[in-house]
Amino acid sequence: MNKPPVTTIDLIRHGEPVGGKKYRGHLDDPLSEKGWLQMRSAVADQHPWDAIVCSSLIRCQAFAQELATRHSLSCHADSRFMEINFGEWEGCTAEELLANDPEALYRFWSDPLNNTPPGAETLVDFEARVISGWNDVLKSYHNQHVLLVGHAGMIRMIIRHVLDMPLDRMFRLQVGLAGISRIIVEGEAESALPQLVFHGAPL
Repeated sequence: MNKPPVTTIDLIRHGEPVGGKKYRGHLDDPLSEKGWLQMRSAVADQHPWDAIVCSSLIRCQAFAQELATRHSLSCHADSRFMEINFGEWEGCTAEELLANDPEALYRFWSDPLNNTPPGAETLVDFEARVISGWNDVLKSYHNQHVLLVGHAGMIRMIIRHVLDMPLDRMFRLQVGLAGISRIIVEGEAESALPQLVFHGAPL
């Protein structure tokens, strides 16, 4: 009896960007020196992947391209894997937002589905674009092992989707800088069974 096909996707969050911790979203800050070290340390010399896919933002794409070049792998950047756009909160720290309007931030934390920041992307729209990209990765790299380099929100959205969590619970998932998660999808598309193998652990 033949074994069913298995598609393995490793999700890695980018390291620390220049400018430190803030609501960065679509701001295209590069990795800091510490961020590069975090990413390189997380992966080390391991390269079990057949291909690399990444967000089109530089804090993900620069490392993905470096790793792909080092191991002669294909690297595809996809804007659907960009972080959620925080609108008027882009570039602000949590401390700044709390000082300006603490209730707005608390409302977002407690019910992000119904408290979108001003001018920001809704969770529903964010879900639609990220899961569209995710489904295409599963089709394009069926029965392969892929590294997907992205953002905390993107990784939360994919794991939430795999685990069938309510959309407004996704921010309960913590995703550390350079943290790695693995999802395997067994079987053909119609009967595929996605499973979270590990989250936030080393390879």
